[in-house]
This record gives sequence, structure tokens and C-alpha cells, in this order.
Amino acid sequence: MVNLTRIYTRTGDEGTTALGDFSRTAKTDVRLQAYADANEANAVIGVAIATGGLTDEVVATLTRVQNDLFDLGADLSTPLQADPEYPPLRVKQEWIDELEADCDRYLTQVDKLRSFILPGGTAGSAHLHHATTVVRRAERSAWAAREEYGTETAEERGTGGVNPLTTTYLNRLSDLLFILARVANLPIGGDVLWQPGGGREERPTTDA
Repeated sequence: MVNLTRIYTRTGDEGTTALGDFSRTAKTDVRLQAYADANEANAVIGVAIATGGLTDEVVATLTRVQNDLFDLGADLSTPLQADPEYPPLRVKQEWIDELEADCDRYLTQVDKLRSFILPGGTAGSAHLHHATTVVRRAERSAWAAREEYGTETAEERGTGGVNPLTTTYLNRLSDLLFILARVANLPIGGDVLWQPGGGREERPTTDA
């Protein structure tokens, strides 16, 4: 259990912050960007839930995802080690399997896509579309961290890398959130579809 007795510490006033292994790094470190984006996604999902209108089943799925995202942030903030004294939280393949099963289950509730979809409809759907884009950004940030630090342990590389399952998890999560955004619009009849040309009526051309 985390026990926070004080929110401000002043330890970051010089532009550095502590990672999960207690080492310090710059606040511009790509690792921080990755788990900051994951944290932002978690906040948007929280707004989607708080807005209301989602089914109990969807809320239960999203609540599990919110907990996963905190664990994923802890994973991204802790460089890989071969045999840590206190094993940190790490994203597991089973979590990805759960997301894929969720995608398959919820996809049966919506029609096949006939067009691209506009974010909107119900408030819950709009927020879930927003969460989808933030998770996709988090995935890009996590890939940037992988490219910089690799996926090896500190013993193998000198600097601990990034768990490769974090990027896979975020990829599947963006798919799930997109599907759930569609499910959230079922009460109003389904998706808000993109209309090429902005939905404008074609105007007759005139000779100059």
C-alpha cells in the first residue's frame, strides 16, 4: 500500500525526478513522457466513467484498465533488472490476452464499420474516443523509450531497458477503447459517421 504523507517534496526543483528504482533522471526523459501519457489516458477514462451513461459491464472493464494503467506506469518508470531484490510491477501477457478477449466480446455488440467514425454522440463515447487518442500517443512515447533504452536489463546493457509488453498492452488498449466508444453510442442508434467532403452538398460548377 502506498502511503503519501506529503504531496510536495522539493526534490524535483532542479529538473530531475526519481524513477521506480530510486535512480534520478531528467524530467524531459522519454520514460517520463511515456508514463505521463499513460496517466493522462487514465484521467480521461475516469472522466468517461464519471460522466455516466455507460453500462455496468463497460464500467467494470474500464475500472480494471485504470488499475492496469497505474501498474503500467510503474513498469515504465522502473528500468529492467535481471534479479531485483524487490520485483516491481510488470505488465504481463495475461493482461494483453484479457484486452483481446474484451475486444472480441464487445465487437459482437456493434455493426460492421461502414465508414470512419466521428468522435461524438454520447458524452461517454466522446470521452472514450479522446482516451483512444491519448493511449495511442502513450504507445508512441513508450516506443520512443524502447528505442532509446532498448529492452535489455541493466546487467546486459548498462542501463535498464523497457518492458516490451508495455507497448503491446497500449496498442491493444487503444483498440478496445475505440470499440467501447462505439458501444457507448448504441443507446442513440450507433456511430456518428464521417461524411466525405464535410457533408456539404455538391455545388454545380459554373463556367468562368
